[in-house]
Amino acid sequence: MLVFEAKLEGTQQQYERLDEAIRTARFVRNSCLRYWLDNLGIGKYELSAYCAVLAKEFPWAAKLNSQARQASAERAWSAIARFYDNCKKSKPGKKGFPRFKKHQTHGSVEYKTTGYKLSFDRRTITFTDGFEAGSFKLWGTRDLHFYQLKQIKRVRVVRKADGYYVQFLIDQERLEKRTPTGKTLGLDVGLTHFYTDSDGRTVENPRHLRKSQKALKRLNHRFSRTKKGSKNRAKARNRLSRKHLKVSRQRKDFAVKLARCVIQSSDLVAYEDLQVRNLVKNRKLAKSISDAAWSNFRQWLEYFGKVFGVVTVAVPPHYTSQNCSNCGEVVKKSLSQRTHRCQHCGVVLDRDSNAAINILELGLRTVGHTETLNASGDIDRCIGEVTPQCKSSRGKRKPKQ
Repeated sequence: MLVFEAKLEGTQQQYERLDEAIRTARFVRNSCLRYWLDNLGIGKYELSAYCAVLAKEFPWAAKLNSQARQASAERAWSAIARFYDNCKKSKPGKKGFPRFKKHQTHGSVEYKTTGYKLSFDRRTITFTDGFEAGSFKLWGTRDLHFYQLKQIKRVRVVRKADGYYVQFLIDQERLEKRTPTGKTLGLDVGLTHFYTDSDGRTVENPRHLRKSQKALKRLNHRFSRTKKGSKNRAKARNRLSRKHLKVSRQRKDFAVKLARCVIQSSDLVAYEDLQVRNLVKNRKLAKSISDAAWSNFRQWLEYFGKVFGVVTVAVPPHYTSQNCSNCGEVVKKSLSQRTHRCQHCGVVLDRDSNAAINILELGLRTVGHTETLNASGDIDRCIGEVTPQCKSSRGKRKPKQ
């Protein structure tokens, strides 16, 4: 699936009608959640049928496209299903009980195959539901001419701090060719450096939130001084939201570009399977860990790994910094000690470089290469959609006499 985003250009009256559609979608979602709370045990199809009851009971809810109402019910069910799954898996901590959505700066309404119409040149979209928002010009760098209209499965209108956007969910698998490099790479993420690889190279931590913290503090102070319900408060909130949106976009842009470069330069990438949710419980490092966005970087690594056919392996992070990458002995060290000195073999390395080498070795063992680090031949077979056969640990049955 591909997601293309474009900004909507229209009049203020059209934006207000989009706000009505978003508000109605939120009402349907909250009503379905209330219906589930009052009738425990109902499923996805009962919530979908309840949308027709809401349309008859509330005439303004009937203005929203029927498939858009069903999409809002599906959102409510996805939150319920996620809560059930977390309970079945005995997930530690909070299980994510479904909550009612309130009015926020961001919001969205989703259409399936009806309720909108694209122009012939794919530069204008017209919403045809009861709210009659009209036609909007699309501003974006993606060209929809390469895809057929039947490939567009969903159209989502998203409200952000800097305007309204439309997202097209296209049923198309993305696969790109690349030339194998024969290189393997292990990554150790950190706060001093964003990551250190097994070859000793480092990438500086951009610290987008820290750099914008002074401006955010000033905007937040101005927002807190305004009167509740006033227009000045709405303007101050919008300025603060725009600044936060810029920081999040900077963080995403950095993660996307860096992950793509890492994937294109290697045939296997190994990284730590970190539980960031547990790491942010450290009150002194929580802001720095959240600013680094390791989870976002990992998601893009896995995505580009599938696109370019590169093996990505998540290994357990236990003792990757304590074990010596040369002899394998355990060398105890505190978090403040940044140099690895082994008393058994005498090797001296940077702490993160030592951990990156251990991560690479664990990654190679995971994919079945334990004897040598030069595993490019077997990795190429994996890239060529030929899975190496492994011997079964189960013995053959003896024939009956």
